[in-house]
Amino acid sequence: MAKLTLDLHDIYNKGDQIDKALRDVIQEAIDKKIATVEIIPGKGSGALKKKVIRFLDQKEIKALYHRVDKDSKNFGRLFVYFQHKEAKGKRKRA
Repeated sequence: MAKLTLDLHDIYNKGDQIDKALRDVIQEAIDKKIATVEIIPGKGSGALKKKVIRFLDQKEIKALYHRVDKDSKNFGRLFVYFQHKEAKGKRKRA
């Protein structure tokens, strides 16, 4: 199963770059039909994780993915899951 990872440690204090990185990784997941995106805001004070969650909760962004899970074993990590619809007439065969 393919997965994309976005580590935000290098841009933790650059709000505009954070939003762009989040938009880019979500768009890449959609374009490449990737099922999971791992976002690593890090542990720290939790402010960056809250910013990421607020970003993901925006109506237009929320419409693009299926669900978000917080990693129960690692506070500094989130998973965004996608359900990609197949093109008409191109069903997978069992």
